[in-house]
Amino acid sequence: MKRSEVNAILKESDAFIKSFGHILPPFAYWSPEKMRAEEASDIRARGLGWDITDYGQGRFNELGLFLFTTRNGTAADLRNGRGMLYAEKLMITRDRQLSPMHRHNIKAEDIINRGGGDLVIELFAPDADGGIDRQSDVEVPCDGLMRRFAPGSLLRLRPGESVTLMPGIWHAFWAESGDCLVGEVSTVNDDLTDNVFEKPIGRFSSVEEDEPALHLLVSDYI
Repeated sequence: MKRSEVNAILKESDAFIKSFGHILPPFAYWSPEKMRAEEASDIRARGLGWDITDYGQGRFNELGLFLFTTRNGTAADLRNGRGMLYAEKLMITRDRQLSPMHRHNIKAEDIINRGGGDLVIELFAPDADGGIDRQSDVEVPCDGLMRRFAPGSLLRLRPGESVTLMPGIWHAFWAESGDCLVGEVSTVNDDLTDNVFEKPIGRFSSVEEDEPALHLLVSDYI
């Protein structure tokens, strides 16, 4: 992706989030220089902030996702079993924009439709080796009610509805009937090691620097 494209998506996404009454934290608007400074070291270490990915495929409108991580614990917290064991994100999935099939080894997550179009999630259970089980039903809690789906079923979440995905559950998602603002409340988030994709694909984008960055991305911290 070009940095000019990233900058444009940042502005569009910020406006979309605000249209639903959500306000991002102050560090969202820090300059690249301030985000690189020592005072921001914990923000960078926890992977907080802007995240735009085309999964390395160069087709953001078809295959991509916008994310903003507002809070995140650490691997040390998880090992100790106490402390900040949770994370929170806002995401925007555009109409018919795919986030490809994947699962997590550690992270459990609530995926919430915060507004806009419908959020459609394709679901599979894991097999004994962690791969996709295309024969068995999958069970997931939806707003406090356990629901059973045939493999590959499409769960449609309308604004206000949510699903809990436990570690291992395979899922892909996209929006229909308009762009969708998505909330994620989860176990500590680790995008470097805890994403397992069905196909060999990158989690982060490569950015071509054709203009100065408006704000740094999480991938710029790495």
